[in-house]
Amino acid sequence: MSIPEPSFTIGIEEEYLLVDPETRDLASDPRESLLAKCQEILAGQVAPEFLRSQIEVGTRVCATIAEARGELARLRRTVAEVAKSHGYALIAASTHPFARWTRQHHTDKDRYNVLAQDMQVVVRRLLICGMHVHVGIENDDLRIDILNQARYFLPHLLALSTSSPFWQGENTGLKSYRLSVFDELPRTGLPSEFSSFGEYERTIEVLTSVGLIEDATKIWWDLRPHCKFPTIEMRLCDVSTLIDDAICIAALFVCVCRMLYRLRRSNQRWRSYPVLLLNENRWRAQRYGTSEGLVDFGRGALVPVGDLVEELIELVREDAEHCGCLAEVEHARTIMARGTSADRQLARYRAAIDAGAGKEEALRAVVDGLIEETLEGTDAQ
Repeated sequence: MSIPEPSFTIGIEEEYLLVDPETRDLASDPRESLLAKCQEILAGQVAPEFLRSQIEVGTRVCATIAEARGELARLRRTVAEVAKSHGYALIAASTHPFARWTRQHHTDKDRYNVLAQDMQVVVRRLLICGMHVHVGIENDDLRIDILNQARYFLPHLLALSTSSPFWQGENTGLKSYRLSVFDELPRTGLPSEFSSFGEYERTIEVLTSVGLIEDATKIWWDLRPHCKFPTIEMRLCDVSTLIDDAICIAALFVCVCRMLYRLRRSNQRWRSYPVLLLNENRWRAQRYGTSEGLVDFGRGALVPVGDLVEELIELVREDAEHCGCLAEVEHARTIMARGTSADRQLARYRAAIDAGAGKEEALRAVVDGLIEETLEGTDAQ
């Protein structure tokens, strides 16, 4: 029996950092009225994060990528305006260029207090931000089938999103150092392949039945079936500093999901590869971003990311046209040409050093660039 086409609705979550515009350091103890005001204006769409210097937003369920873009622009703009009225600035980046995690304070809520007690230093180091994209796929087994196949494409999306090259004032040599921090948590990384939704549920039950976790919200894989909503949630990517880049990545993920459904409808599927091999591409995307190649396992060769992006655009072109987001998908070419946030942060740092700035001054210049770019394209310059 054929499965009806899913809704392919879209929801986007982003996490931001609050900074002091004078020092450019994180606002480790921001006024509580900031979050309260955001929640008053954006009821149900803004929440605290583990650390008080962070804030999280989530779009409503959107029918189109254009709708999701409007939602995300409004959320970024509103939180930035409230932050400014409280004396802070907002940056969309997965790490702060020089802030110290030891100087941060975690949010005093039961969930976060339990996490702090359970995870200890692993979670106290979690001074990182990400972007999550939900795609509506109502059929349980189809959701698992698409999850199994979509794992292949996650490193491509990570490479386009990188925004965390610095950690505590040091150039890490990685374009996404965020993953190195996040991977210290348990139950992270690429998920295993599941034969059915039933097998997935039985796997989670092993953990919940012995009290290791209370529910599947404590599963922090790069890609997971959400335990409360009929969505597949992509969690691997860094938060993109430019909103156009974020929307491009969301559009690509939606179109990959629809392409895989379309293959299934024709009794085809994407070839499955061992997690060991997929993790090699995950690492290369984390280390190099778009500057070095990923492995094309079908060819058995390293291929430039730009070539793979072109192939991906053509692979999902039919789906992008169907979903009305071809321009957003093709924006991946702009990311390749202009570089990711990580590339621009590193370039700004080097330019400041070359101009005679000291290390601390150069890092502050990186923060200035992030503040500016976070609102670019949201009509709140």
